[in-house]
Amino acid sequence: MIALIRRVGRPLALTALAAASLGPLFATVPAHARVGVFFGFGVAPPVYYPPPPVYYPPPVYYAPPPPLYYAPPPPAYGAPPPSPTGQSCYAGPIVCPMERLGAPGRTCWCTDTAGRRIYGSAS
Repeated sequence: MIALIRRVGRPLALTALAAASLGPLFATVPAHARVGVFFGFGVAPPVYYPPPPVYYPPPVYYAPPPPLYYAPPPPAYGAPPPSPTGQSCYAGPIVCPMERLGAPGRTCWCTDTAGRRIYGSAS
């Protein structure tokens, strides 16, 4: 270990001595400050900007042609037909829905335009 220190120490010491003796020769000198005020008025040659390169537009993609045959639309499903709400009362020329459900053939009544009851049979 000591041999390594002696072997490296001597060149390292000589390098340090050389740097210390030459250091003042390379000392930096502060730069002289300059101040300038510019207003932008001046004579300059005209500036020429060349035109930009020519760029071609991208290719145009067209929509495919319409089909030769269109399929018919699916069937429209409307509201289901009204289900019978109950029984009907047949009272002569008048047919009306029954207010109270009962057995078929039972006696029932319908009210006419004058407000009178007309009796009939349930269906």
